[in-house]
Amino acid sequence: MNQLHPTTAAADSPARFVQLHRGGTSVVVECSGQTMPRILHWGAPLDQQGPLSGHQLAALSLAIAPQPGLAGLEVPARMSLLPQESEGWQHLPGLQGHRAGRAGFPRFVVEEFEAVPDGLSVRAADPDAGLEIGVELQLGESGLLRQRLSVRNTGETAYEVLALGATFPFSANAAEILDSAGRHLKERSPQRRPLTVGTHLREGRRGRTGADAPLLLAAGTAGFGFQHGTVHAVHLAWSGNYRLSAERTVEAQNFFSAAELLLPGEIILAPGESYRTPWSVGSWGEGLDELAARFHQDLRSRPEHPKPPRPVTLNSWEAVYFDHDLGRLTEIAQAAAAAGVERFVLDDGWFGSRRNDSSGLGDWQVSTAAWPAGLKPLVDTVRGLGMQFGLWFEPEMANLDSDLARSHPEWILHPGATGSGRWPASARQQQVLNLANPDAWRYLFDAISGLVAEHSIDYLKWDHNRDLLEPVDPRSGVAAVHESTLAAYRLMAELKATHPGLEIESCASGGARVDLGVLAHTDRIWVSDCIEPIERLDNQAYTGLLVPYEMMGAHIGGPQSHTTHRTHTMDFRASSALFGHLGVEWDISQASEAERAELARWISIHKTHRGLFHSGRSVHADLTDPSLDLRGVVAQDRSEAVFALTQRSAPISNPAGPVAFPGLDPAKNYLAELLTPVDSVGRQSRAPLPWNSGAEPLQLSGAALASVGLQMPILYPENAVVIRFTQSGA
Repeated sequence: MNQLHPTTAAADSPARFVQLHRGGTSVVVECSGQTMPRILHWGAPLDQQGPLSGHQLAALSLAIAPQPGLAGLEVPARMSLLPQESEGWQHLPGLQGHRAGRAGFPRFVVEEFEAVPDGLSVRAADPDAGLEIGVELQLGESGLLRQRLSVRNTGETAYEVLALGATFPFSANAAEILDSAGRHLKERSPQRRPLTVGTHLREGRRGRTGADAPLLLAAGTAGFGFQHGTVHAVHLAWSGNYRLSAERTVEAQNFFSAAELLLPGEIILAPGESYRTPWSVGSWGEGLDELAARFHQDLRSRPEHPKPPRPVTLNSWEAVYFDHDLGRLTEIAQAAAAAGVERFVLDDGWFGSRRNDSSGLGDWQVSTAAWPAGLKPLVDTVRGLGMQFGLWFEPEMANLDSDLARSHPEWILHPGATGSGRWPASARQQQVLNLANPDAWRYLFDAISGLVAEHSIDYLKWDHNRDLLEPVDPRSGVAAVHESTLAAYRLMAELKATHPGLEIESCASGGARVDLGVLAHTDRIWVSDCIEPIERLDNQAYTGLLVPYEMMGAHIGGPQSHTTHRTHTMDFRASSALFGHLGVEWDISQASEAERAELARWISIHKTHRGLFHSGRSVHADLTDPSLDLRGVVAQDRSEAVFALTQRSAPISNPAGPVAFPGLDPAKNYLAELLTPVDSVGRQSRAPLPWNSGAEPLQLSGAALASVGLQMPILYPENAVVIRFTQSGA
C-alpha cells in the first residue's frame, strides 16, 4: 500500500499529521502548532485496514507524550525533526552554528508543512536569528525513509554551520546496538554493545568513508539477528567525513543522528547562501535480512542501476602487480577468455614512471617504457578474445615524485604555503589532489576521458588509496573535504555522461569508500583487498546489509592467499565469491589444465545462476553452531534458491546434524541437489550422503527445510558446499 495521508486531528486542534505507507513501512509525522514536526512512528503498519483517522492520530500522539518529571521541565521536550534547545531539548541539537558567536540558539517557527508526492516538505524560519530551515522527508517504494535538511542564511552577516543532522527515532524496545569497524584487509567486522543511557558515537575524519566506517548504525531488540528481532538502522549517503550516533536519553527517548562532519570553516554562509546535507537513509525490518532487502530493492529500482548480466571480470593486480609485459598479459587474457571471463582489467603500473608505488602517480599518460607500442596491442587482443577492457586509475592522488606534482604543487591539498615544503604526513608515498580546484579537475577529466575515448574503455577501476590529513585548499587556507567530495562526484558523473555505458568501480585500498553517495555514481564496489574466503565471510555479509550482490566485487584468488598466505581448494575459493559480481585475481596462465577446467566449471555455474544471484533476496541463517555459516539467495517469487554452507572451523559435533534453510516458501515443494562435487568438499567418510545418493533428487517442502533441514556432508574446516533448491510441481 503506497499512500500519503495529510490529516487534521480535529476541528478544534492545531495538530496536523501526515501518514506515509509504502513498502511495508508506516511513518506518522505530527506538526503541532508552529513547532518543528516530529515522527510519532516509524516501522510496521499500525493498522492493516488502512490509514488511521484524525482522532486515532491524536490519540497516538497523546499516548506517547512524555510525563513531566519531578525536577524537570514543566512541559517536557519532545524529539522533533530538528531538535532545539529553544524547545527544551537538552541532548544533541539538529543544528549547531553561530554568527560571530551569536544566533547559537534559534527558535524555528514552521511556515510550511505539506505532503508532497513521495513524502513531506517542511519549511521553518527564525527571523531574529536570520535563518531558514528546510526538511525533506521521503518514503521510498521499498520502505526506506530518507531525510535531507538545508539551512539558508537570511541575515546580513556570515553564518558558520558547525553541524546539521537528521534525527530518526527508533523503538523504545531496542536493547542492543550493532555497527562495524575494520581496517585495510578486514573491513566491516561486526561489533555489538548494549544500548544504555548515553551516546554511541562513530565519527569519520579520514576524508573518505574509511575502512573502519560503520556503514550502518543499527539498534534492535535483544539478540536480534538476520532472521529475527525488530531492528532499525541509519546510513549517511556521503563519501567524506561523517558523524553517526545512537542515543538513549535519561527520559527514555531513543534516536539516531546522521550528519556530515564539518571541519572548521568549511561551511560559512554569506547572506543568501545555503547548505544542504547529504541524504540520511533509514531502514528497519524483522531481522537484518529484511532491513537489507529494503536497501537492495531501492538500489535495483534506480534507472542507472546496472541491468545487464554483470560480466565476469579478471583483474591483473595479483597476477602481475607492476610487472607489465605484453606477452605475459596476453597469455593471461587468453587463459581468462577460455575459462569464460568476460572483462579484462589492467591494474596499476601502465602510466608515467610508475614501476612501483613511489613515483608517477598523477601522470596519466601511457608509459613508453612499459608499453612501447601503447596499450592498443593489449586492448586489441582482449577485444579479439571477446572480452571488455578496463583500466585502473587513482585520480584523486599524486606521488610527489611525479611530473604533475612538480608542475602543479598548488593542486595538492596542504596547509602550508606552496613551496614551503610542508606537506601532510605521507601515506603510500602519495598526497591528495584538490579536486575543488577547477584546473586540477579539468586536467583529470581531459586525461581520463581522452584515454577512454581512444581505447573505447568499458570500465574504470577507480582507486583511492589513502586517508586525507590536513586537507586544506591552499588557495583559501580552509579545509576542503566537503568541496573535494562533491568534485569527485562531479568528475565521475561527467565521465559517465560523456561516455555512455562506461562503468566505474569504487575501490579505496579495498573497501574504504562504500556508501550510497559514491554508489550513485558507480556500478560496483571492491569489498576488500583481502579475497581469502574465510576473511570474506563476515566482510561480505555485513557489506551486504547495504549493497546487493551484483554490486559487490567478489574474486576467486590463487591457491595461496596473497594477504593471509593460507591455502584453500578451488571449490572453497569459488563458493565464497559465487553470489557476487564474480571475478578472478590470479595468474591463471600458470595454472594447471585441471585448475583451469575447475575454474571454468565454477564460472559456468555462476553464469547459469547469476540472474538469480543478482536479483534475488539475500538470506543469512542464524545458526547456533559458530563453526558453521549458511547464506544464500532466494528468488523473489521463491521458486528457486542457492545456498552455500561453510565450515568455518572444526565443529564440536561430527557430523554437525541437519541444517535448516530459511527464506523458502513454506507452501512450496523443492528439489535439492548439490552443486559442489561430493568428493571435493573434504568428507571424512566415503559413505554416500543419504539424501544425495539416490537416482531421484530429494523433495521436501519449504516448511520442512526451514524447520527440519538437511543433513550436510561432513566438511573439513575452511571448506564449503553449495546446494540448489528448485520448485517442484509435485
